[in-house]
Amino acid sequence: MYHHIKKLMYTVNVGTPDPRFGNMLLEQFGGANGELAAAMQYSVQGLNCEDPDRKDLLMDIGTEELSHLEVVGTLARMHLRPLKHRNGNAAADDPLIAIAGGGGVSLFNSMGDAWTADYLKITGELDVDLRSNIAAEARAKIVYERLLNHCDDPGSKDALQFLMTREITHMKAFTLALESLGKNPFSIGKIPPTPGLVNQYFDDSTGVGDQGEQNARGPWNQGGDWEIVESPALAQGVENFESSHGKGAEGESRATTRNRKTA
Repeated sequence: MYHHIKKLMYTVNVGTPDPRFGNMLLEQFGGANGELAAAMQYSVQGLNCEDPDRKDLLMDIGTEELSHLEVVGTLARMHLRPLKHRNGNAAADDPLIAIAGGGGVSLFNSMGDAWTADYLKITGELDVDLRSNIAAEARAKIVYERLLNHCDDPGSKDALQFLMTREITHMKAFTLALESLGKNPFSIGKIPPTPGLVNQYFDDSTGVGDQGEQNARGPWNQGGDWEIVESPALAQGVENFESSHGKGAEGESRATTRNRKTA
């Protein structure tokens, strides 16, 4: 059950409205990384969650994101308000906001793209969904940071700083909830990966780049159980690689013979 309290979660004060910045703010209202998308994603995940403790987490944060949507919407509307009663030459104004939207907010992003449920990442697997939520909070944090970099109004910056900080709070909560499940981080679902193949790193970059880039080595492709497979597509051909890899020269020869017969 939801209950609307008229007081904002964070009081918004705008000194000098800036319609162009108001348009930027719509990215966090109806955009892919915005508050509505977050609220819907976490709430639907919560409805699907059979773990009562993590369900409580998802519904709590999903509800808070609705409060954030109200803050962002109020902030954007205050910046867009001059477009509602604009006089004189307004050819530079965004018609989607000034004409279709009447100088207010609507469910589209800063480029006029309509909000869509395709933004939501919901799999029904709790650990996978928590990973999606951690990434969503990280993306939202970066968007707020960029908005702060394009804002000069002190009151607006205070509100954005609050919202940006809460993204990190949520990221922390989702990360700890994921860790508390006690699952191997690479254990996804119930069907195990193919042994051997799962530890093979395909080195699919060759040569030296224009800026001097060379094949990199690090913990993501060497050490531990990693096995580097050098340029598999060039060595055996894209069509032959899956059937012949790991069989040696004899396997490669058989695959090549099959392809010739097919041709």
